[in-house]
Amino acid sequence: MDKDTLSNSPDTSIEKEGPISQYLSKNGVPNQSLVNDQIGIENISIKPNNLYEAVSTLKNYGFNYLQCQGGYDEGPGKNLVSFYHFITVDDLEKIEKIKEVRLKVFLKRDSDLSIPSLYKIFRGSDWQERETYDMYGINFVNHPNPKRLLMPEDWRGWPLRKDYIQPDFYELQDAY
Repeated sequence: MDKDTLSNSPDTSIEKEGPISQYLSKNGVPNQSLVNDQIGIENISIKPNNLYEAVSTLKNYGFNYLQCQGGYDEGPGKNLVSFYHFITVDDLEKIEKIKEVRLKVFLKRDSDLSIPSLYKIFRGSDWQERETYDMYGINFVNHPNPKRLLMPEDWRGWPLRKDYIQPDFYELQDAY
């Protein structure tokens, strides 16, 4: 990969392993360092089947708060991404100056869009995962209430995908 390619695609570029990526690797969690974001927060790519183990390891390391979980679409025919932003709330000495990290799970849109729910580790992921499911169709395995949150239960499709085609109308049903 040449320098021009790296500068044009910051989310999927490989970077020298950061300290948190190194910690995960030392603890047997496969991962890939991505380019840090614009304010220097380390970004790490995790395979779907390693997500739960990676998050458990990060929580033991001191990242005790899931600040944000969401999703985005890289474009038609490209990946769907589930991202997680973890911070430490009270244990700054244990992890020195590092207090934020972002994990990303890249999913091919034409394959299985299932990843483990983090509800058992972070209860705050409940509505965030439901919104990501509702808007992008990413399934969170073992989520306690995997229902649509924003759209009606019978809505077809995933409205925030870039290849979504909006229906001409939506037929309202009678209220009970």
